[in-house]
Amino acid sequence: MRQGHNILLFGASGLGKTHIAAALGYALIEQSVRVKFTTGTAMVQHLQKAREGLGLEDALKKLDKYELLILDDIGYVKKSDSESQVLFELIAHRYERNSLVITTNQVFSEWDSIFGDNMMTVAVIDRLVHHVEIYQLEGESYRRKEAMKINGKSGQLN
Repeated sequence: MRQGHNILLFGASGLGKTHIAAALGYALIEQSVRVKFTTGTAMVQHLQKAREGLGLEDALKKLDKYELLILDDIGYVKKSDSESQVLFELIAHRYERNSLVITTNQVFSEWDSIFGDNMMTVAVIDRLVHHVEIYQLEGESYRRKEAMKINGKSGQLN
């Protein structure tokens, strides 16, 4: 982490990506590491607002105080050019400086839908995977399994 390495958690909804990311963040906080956990959408909105006020660079620098930034569910980020651009700016800014944990339900081949531009997508992926641990979570949704226990094993959700 001190070398700007990243973790990417891929998988369908309900497999525990957010839970794992939050647990990792919590464990690091217990070791006095500064961690920020936010959704991809909330971070993009924050950076958009900063850009509109001509303060994007300052906003990015303020995030440098966090050794780890956890971006949950980046696949749900709106797809406008300006939103994609601030997400790219964040990832480029943190490259080899500070670590990211990113959760998503979209595999790399679907990231054009996040960034909207193939060249930007390639640049983002290139930076993220340079120093990365990638985990693909598979299985059945924990929420669905829990709902099935509560509502019986008929296979139908009430």
